[in-house]
Amino acid sequence: MSVRDILVRDILLIGLGLVALMLVVVWGAAMRGKRGLAWPKPLELGIGFITDFFDTLGVGSFAVTTSFFKFFRVVPDEKIPGTLNVGHTLPTILEALIYIGIIGVDPRTLLLLIASSVAGAWIGAGLVARLPRRAVQIGMGGALLVAAALFVAANLKGSYFGLSGAALGLSGVKLWTGIAVNFCLGALMTIGIGLYAPAMIMVSLLGMNPKAAFPIMMGSCAFLMPFASARFVKFDAYSLRAALGLTLGGLPGVVIAAFIVKSLPLQDVRWLVVAVVVYAAVAMIRSAMQRRTATPPESLVTP
Repeated sequence: MSVRDILVRDILLIGLGLVALMLVVVWGAAMRGKRGLAWPKPLELGIGFITDFFDTLGVGSFAVTTSFFKFFRVVPDEKIPGTLNVGHTLPTILEALIYIGIIGVDPRTLLLLIASSVAGAWIGAGLVARLPRRAVQIGMGGALLVAAALFVAANLKGSYFGLSGAALGLSGVKLWTGIAVNFCLGALMTIGIGLYAPAMIMVSLLGMNPKAAFPIMMGSCAFLMPFASARFVKFDAYSLRAALGLTLGGLPGVVIAAFIVKSLPLQDVRWLVVAVVVYAAVAMIRSAMQRRTATPPESLVTP
């Protein structure tokens, strides 16, 4: 590794520490303003542990967490995007610290892709935090269906894509394509489409080594999520208790996955995730449609 690469890596690691500190300060201030803060329930801690354990191994956490939240009715639908972002941020930063340190992706590529995802998330979070409940339900239902399709694509990529290569960096048109795609993925993160599966596919299609996806997707999420989370906290568009459960349960899940388990045969796990995510998507969209049916027409509402 060159001196420049080491310097860029160190800057990224320091930056991760700073954004983690920023979120702790913002979140801590919000907690102090809350009365009667309840400790997370075992279910919420368990969801955090399970989802961030598999997140560290490359499955992704957003779609699975949304499925758990919907099935167990942990969080109101309109607060799920904010809870996902706030609760999974610190575990994701820990993942990024681990993977950026051990996988040597080209520093310019890594910096530009991370920066584009942060810009997308900043724009997206401001919009999602203001959306009404039904719009969030429809958006997340669609997002979950997209996530399910991406999981299927990730499992089939060995048969159908065959485009992944050995490169650890991008240049020219491929670099600008990666920047544009990561910007969109950063924006979509705020409504609940996890970045991992699409990032893995993007990296393969651009001819990069699949291992390069880990620092790219985890670094992108680790830098964009604190900024998105700060906006969700500002608008109180999240569940504080559930988010705290994700964080406290997720941190040990990351450590165990990264340093003890290290790898699992994930193809079968992803097929199970597809079934769970499709169920949650249908439930979310059905809730939105039922809410629409239950709302009386404007002409029948008395002033």
